[in-house]
This record gives sequence, structure tokens and C-alpha cells, in this order.
Amino acid sequence: MELTRRNALAMGAGAFAATLLPLEAFATPEATQEAIAAFTGGADIGEGGITLTAPEIAENGNTVPISVDAPGAVEIVVMAEKNPDPAVVTFKFGPMSGAQAASTRIRLAGTQDIIAVAKMADGSFVKTSSTVKVTIGGCGG
Repeated sequence: MELTRRNALAMGAGAFAATLLPLEAFATPEATQEAIAAFTGGADIGEGGITLTAPEIAENGNTVPISVDAPGAVEIVVMAEKNPDPAVVTFKFGPMSGAQAASTRIRLAGTQDIIAVAKMADGSFVKTSSTVKVTIGGCGG
């Protein structure tokens, strides 16, 4: 390729445009609140009646064990506030469910709050949260 003035200007403009692009797209607390509002339909959210168990410190963000328990819940959503997509997992419980509890391993981008919101059988919502300190991020961090 011959380096002409036109090619140099085009490469310079491309490099400038590339610096304007975000390196990593992470969710914001506002995006998490919007996702929670979409799940609840804008209803008021109470406290208590749901338990979220997560480690205080996770050495590796690729596999962070969590468990949620909300007796009487029909649905539980778990969100990670700083992950690229805040919605991590949704658990649904039918009328034949023996217990409204679930456990899984999730991936976390870094130190952040994990939020669990449960929709109860009477249509009310309750939430809880837990902070997990991650030493090595799991979402490309």
C-alpha cells in the first residue's frame, strides 16, 4: 500500500474514531434499576422474606456460587449490577414445587452487588442484596 496524503488522513480519522469507542460496556446502576422495574412492573418492593447466600470474597469471578430462598415465591430474578448484562438468572416455581429455593454458579465481572428480587404468590415483591469482592474478574476482566 502506498502511503498517500489521502490514506494517511483516512488512517488518522479511523484511529480517532476508535478512541471514541468504549473499551468495555458494563451495565450501570440505572440499567439494573430499569431491569428491576421491568420485572416488577413498577410495583413497590419490600424487604425480607428472601435470602441470598453468596461468598464475601470470590477468588475467581468465573464461578461464584450463589443460592436464593424465598418461601412462597413464584419467580426469583438475580442481577449483577456491574456485569455487561445485569440480568443473570431467573428461577420460576410452579404450584408443585417442593421449595422455592435454587442454587447455581454465576460469572461476575468484578467486585459488585448481587441483587435478588422475588415475586411472591400474592403479587408482592421483595428484594435483598449482597456484595461480593472478586479478585479476578470473570467477564473478560
